Amino acid sequence: MTKIDSKIPEGQLAEKWSNYKAHQKLVNPSNKRRLDIIVVGTGLAGASAAASFGEMGFNVLNFCIQDSPRRAHSIAAQGGINAAKNYQNDGDSIYRLFYDTIKGGDYRSREANVYRLAEVSNSIIDQCVAQGVPFARDYGGTLDNRSFGGAQVSRTFYAKGQTGQQLLLGAYSALSRQIHKGSVKLYTRYEMENLVIIDGRTRGIIVRNLVTGKLERFAAHAVVLATGGYGNTYFLSTNAMGCNCSAAISAYKKGALFANPSYVQIHPTCIPVHGDKQSKLTLMSESLRNDGRIWVPKNLEDAKAIQEGKMKGDEIKEEDRDYYLERRYPAFGNLVPRDVASRAAKERCDKGFGVNPTGLAVFLDFSEPIARLGEDVVRQRYGNLFQMYEEITNENPYKTPMMIYPAIHYTMGGLWVDYELQTSIKGLFALGECNFSDHGANRLGASALMQGLADGYFVIPFTIQNYLSDQITVPRFSTDLPEFEVAEKEVQDKIEKLMSIQGTESTDSIHKKLGNIMWDFVGMGRTKEGLTEGLKQLAEVKKEFWTNVRIPGAKDDQNTELEKALRVADFIEMGHLIAYDALNRNESCGGHFREEYQTAEGEAKRDDENYSYVACWNYTGEDKEPELIKEELNYEFVKVQTRNYKS
Repeated sequence: MTKIDSKIPEGQLAEKWSNYKAHQKLVNPSNKRRLDIIVVGTGLAGASAAASFGEMGFNVLNFCIQDSPRRAHSIAAQGGINAAKNYQNDGDSIYRLFYDTIKGGDYRSREANVYRLAEVSNSIIDQCVAQGVPFARDYGGTLDNRSFGGAQVSRTFYAKGQTGQQLLLGAYSALSRQIHKGSVKLYTRYEMENLVIIDGRTRGIIVRNLVTGKLERFAAHAVVLATGGYGNTYFLSTNAMGCNCSAAISAYKKGALFANPSYVQIHPTCIPVHGDKQSKLTLMSESLRNDGRIWVPKNLEDAKAIQEGKMKGDEIKEEDRDYYLERRYPAFGNLVPRDVASRAAKERCDKGFGVNPTGLAVFLDFSEPIARLGEDVVRQRYGNLFQMYEEITNENPYKTPMMIYPAIHYTMGGLWVDYELQTSIKGLFALGECNFSDHGANRLGASALMQGLADGYFVIPFTIQNYLSDQITVPRFSTDLPEFEVAEKEVQDKIEKLMSIQGTESTDSIHKKLGNIMWDFVGMGRTKEGLTEGLKQLAEVKKEFWTNVRIPGAKDDQNTELEKALRVADFIEMGHLIAYDALNRNESCGGHFREEYQTAEGEAKRDDENYSYVACWNYTGEDKEPELIKEELNYEFVKVQTRNYKS
C-alpha cells in the first residue's frame, strides 16, 4: 500500500514555512545548469514557475497546448486576487486570511499549506506591482481593494474585470525574459500524453505535437504539472473548451494519487444556460456581489409571470422582492461563499421562484448601487462585465437586473501533493488548480490566482531544490531508453485504437452525454441512489465511446477531433473518479452536497468523526475500482466547528 507522508514541518503554524526554508537543501548555481526541469502549462502557476526556474539558473522546457502562453485559461479570471495587506485598515491579517480560507473550505484542507498561502500572499502583490500589473488604485494613488465571498474585510486586489489577464501578462513578461536569455525553451501547441518513470522517479514526458500530429519524447530531472482542473468533465462549464485533465489522469494512471475528486466548485454567478446547442458557459465575476443584490420574487405568481414573459424583473415592487441571501445570512449577505450562494439559488429555483423561461435563474440587481453611487461609478467598477453581459443576452444590466445561475467553475480536488508540492511519484510536482492542497471542499473567490502565483513564484522554487539537491550527479537521460519507448507505445496504441473504431457518434455528442450525466447525478445535489445510477450510466458512456466514436482525419496530422477524443477519454475516467469519491463520502461539506446529510435549515452537515481526511485514490487498473488511502486532517491551531455566515 502507498504510504502518505505530507512532510509538514514541525513547530508553530506561523513558523513552519520559515523553518522549512531555513533548513532546506539547496543547489548551487553551477549545479543548477546541469539540471533540467519540464514545466507543463503556461498559466499563472506554470508561467511563474518556469520563469522562476529560469531565473534561478535551471534549464527549463515549458509546454503549452495554446499557440501562445498568453492564451492559458488564467486569462479568463475576472474579479481579483486576495492578499492580507490590510490597506483598508479593516482588521485583516495573515491569520484572518488563513482562517477565512480554512473555514471557507469547510475544514477539509491542511492547516500548514493554507497558512503558507496566506503568508506569501503579500509578496505576490509586491511582485506583480513591480512587473507593472495595473491594479486599480484609489483617488490618492494607493492600491484599491474590494470584497469577495466568505470574508468580512476588503482584501481583493483587482484590475477592473480583467485581473487574470493582467496577472498573466506580468507572468508572461517574466517568462519571455527567460526565453530570450535561453534558460527556458518554449514549446507551443504541444500536449502531454504520458509520463515516463525510470526506477521510481519521473524522468520525462511523451507529448503530441498538435500541428504535425507526431509523438515526441522529452527528458528531465523533474516534471512540474500546472495544467489546471477537470471542470470540463461536465461539458458545460465556465472553463475554456481546451481545458482538460489529460496530464493529471496520465499521472494518476502511472501511480500518482488523486485527492478529493468530488470537491467540485459550482459558481453562483454565471449566465444561465439558454439552449441545448451551447458548448460552454460564461462567468460573471464574483466581484459583482460587492454591490449587486441577489433576489427572486416573494410571490410565486410573480415568478410564474416572469417565466411566461408577462412581466419583467424591474416591474416587481421592492416590498415584493426576496433578497434571500441577505435574509438567510445577515452577517455576510450577498458575499457568502460560493457553495452556500449556489445551493441557495438552487433551493429558490427548485421551489419555483426562478426568473427565466426555464425557471433556472435568479436576479443580480444593480438598481440600488446605481441610485446610491451613480451609473458612472458602477460603470467604472464593472463596465467591461456589464458590456459582456449585454453582448451575450441583449439586455442592458444598467436598466434591468442581470439573470444568473450556478455553473461548474473550478475543481478543488486534484493530484495529491505533500507540503513540498510533490506528488506520490518522486520527481513529479503539481501546482495551482492541478493539485488539491489549499482550498479544502470549497475555494473562496479570488484565491485561485493567489494559489497559482504563490505556488509558482514563492513555493516551488524552494521546495524543488530539496528534491534536486541529490540529483546533481545524475546525468541527462537519453530519450532512447526503453522506458521512453514503452511510454510512447502506450500513447500510440491508444491513438490507433481510437482511430480504428470509426463509429457513428461524434466526440462532442458523447462528451455532452457525459456532461448531462455528471450534472444530473454528480452536480449540486447528490444522493446515494443518484450517484449509483450515475456510475452505471458512466460505464455505458465509456462503452459507447470506445465502440462507437467516430474520428475523421489522420492521426499523423493536425486533427482537432483526435485531440478532443483523447481528452474525452480522460474526462470519462475523471467522471467515474468524481462520482466514486462522492458516493464514498457520506457527508456534506463545501461543494460536495449529499442531500441525505443536511441540517434542518438545508445547510451542509459534515461528519468530522468519520470523514475528516483527504481521500487519496490509487489507480488499480483499467475498469477496476480505485483504492482509497486516507490522509487524516489534524487541526492543531484552529477549532473545527460548523460554518456560520449568519452572525
